[in-house]
Amino acid sequence: MKTTQQRTIWQKTLLSTATSVALASAGVMGLATTAHAQDSFKVGFVTFLSGGASGPFGVPASQGAKLVVEAINEGTLPAPYDSVGVNGLQLEMVEVDEAGGPTKQVEEYRNLVQRQNVNAVIGYISSGDCLAVGPVAEEMQTFTIAFDCGTSRMFEELEDPKYVFRTGLDAVADNVGAARYLAETRPDAKRIAGIQQNYAWGQDSWQDFTLAMEQLMPEAEIVNNQTPQIFQGSYGTEISALQTRRPEIVHSSMWGGDMESFVAQANARGLLAQATALLTTGESGLHRFDGQAPNGTILGGRGPFGGFMPENDLSEWFSKAYEEKHGTPPSYPASKAAQAILALKYAADNSDADGVPSSEELAAALKGAKFESVSGTVNMGLAGGHQAVQPMLYGEYHFEDGQAELRNVKSYPGDCVSAPDGYNAQEWIKEGFPGSSCD
Repeated sequence: MKTTQQRTIWQKTLLSTATSVALASAGVMGLATTAHAQDSFKVGFVTFLSGGASGPFGVPASQGAKLVVEAINEGTLPAPYDSVGVNGLQLEMVEVDEAGGPTKQVEEYRNLVQRQNVNAVIGYISSGDCLAVGPVAEEMQTFTIAFDCGTSRMFEELEDPKYVFRTGLDAVADNVGAARYLAETRPDAKRIAGIQQNYAWGQDSWQDFTLAMEQLMPEAEIVNNQTPQIFQGSYGTEISALQTRRPEIVHSSMWGGDMESFVAQANARGLLAQATALLTTGESGLHRFDGQAPNGTILGGRGPFGGFMPENDLSEWFSKAYEEKHGTPPSYPASKAAQAILALKYAADNSDADGVPSSEELAAALKGAKFESVSGTVNMGLAGGHQAVQPMLYGEYHFEDGQAELRNVKSYPGDCVSAPDGYNAQEWIKEGFPGSSCD
């Protein structure tokens, strides 16, 4: 039988041993957790998963991103992306709903970085969200790719960006391209109207388009522009106002459900029988209109995306894999999301990192780079190497025998629709596009 002193000694010994084992176990668990973390690269992906923008825009983007992430992890992408993972690491995607507005998205961004511990962020369709999140990304020093948002003010308001990139084109390219397409295919049009969502994207788009029209079709008259609220959904008043002005062309940068609703309502009320709609984001509805848009409607895809993708190994793989999985060809939001994921893989694979690349290493690898994508070669040649330069394409929607297609497609080189690096875009347009080459 143990004495009191012996029991005390025995209890202390047992406690010490238990504590040592617990600490050792915790240490092993910590090492295991660290090792596990180093086996993967965590990327936050932000897109509309609810609301009117989700069906035609946000969900296809999510589907496109996930398809490429799965192929990266399996090593089944075509060259030059046929190696497994990103810099040898499995790619883990943490998805966030973009619905809720800029204030909410800033909060969600901080949550991704501080609580979810993502290594990078890809996302943002809304220009308002991009403008809000960009400065926060720079403040938090986190590698961030804007895959779609198009406001040209993004890099005008970010002084000397280090961590924020955009792998798609901006509204300047969209609208200079639109004006060039009209000048080439509808040179006799005299009455031009518009309808734009009333926020940064719509305002910037209309300004760029009208400035370009002054240069390219100076005899055309701008007769009206309507500015409904984003996600308004019903456009009877705006359609009536446009009809009274008898336009020949109605330009619109509306996107997602707003764009589709406007087309259906304007078609039903006869506006699109008297005027041709020019939809800068219209390709997203190419396989969704189902004849609701009149034949001859002019569609853009914000670059060589969706139905405008060139034929290459990556685009052929992506189109086939996407259609097999989702039953429809990929739209431009899907292919732009895919492009951003490929840019992340390019940056990680070409970084100097051993293991998980830092934001600084990713930024150094992508800045000013040229990489291959579903859209062809992407040149990160603007905004000091943070903004993509690519061609802009437009074509006409035709729906026959249950099939939609693009006809009369025209392509304009990157330096035909985008201002040279360091040049204010609006001044470039006003001065007659100095330095542009459209051959």
